Amino acid sequence: MRITALYGSSRQHSNSEELANYVLEGISYEKLYLKDLNIVPIHDLRHDAQGFQYVEDDYDQIIQALLTSDIVLFATPIYWYSMSGIMKNVIDRLSHAIRDERFPQLKEQLQTTEAIVLAVGGDDPRIKGLPMIQQFHYIFNFLNMPFSSYIIGKANKPGDIALDALALTQATLLNKQLQARMTSK
Repeated sequence: MRITALYGSSRQHSNSEELANYVLEGISYEKLYLKDLNIVPIHDLRHDAQGFQYVEDDYDQIIQALLTSDIVLFATPIYWYSMSGIMKNVIDRLSHAIRDERFPQLKEQLQTTEAIVLAVGGDDPRIKGLPMIQQFHYIFNFLNMPFSSYIIGKANKPGDIALDALALTQATLLNKQLQARMTSK
């Protein structure tokens, strides 16, 4: 089973990255730091006569991860009650990617690629982060992508996620589930 973690924070060693580390402890996985990739925002040409055009950036790395992973973990801070801007760029570009003739198998592959969301915020995130989880649910539903679980953690300063006993308990449980699935494959 191949797992990829997409880290959507603008900060190295962010709380959302640390929460992902708890979830994936002892599990082999690929890491993609979105902040280190050049991902151009979408230029919506769905209704243009020529349609979407090829974009010279690093987005194909995201597509390759989606095409080759059994599970994709979306780890994002909660910024202004939603996902980070760099994570949103990745999601927005899916409109282009699912129409890209270079990846005819992408829509079909996404139907078997399991999505997990990890989000961390500081302003009552378990309540105020729920609309973002619902947004992810709608995105995955549109793509027919299985959305298996999410964890919302509470943290403000770097390292504060280690103080959120509920999020760490949920991360430990999810880790055990993933490890059991890894050994049964």
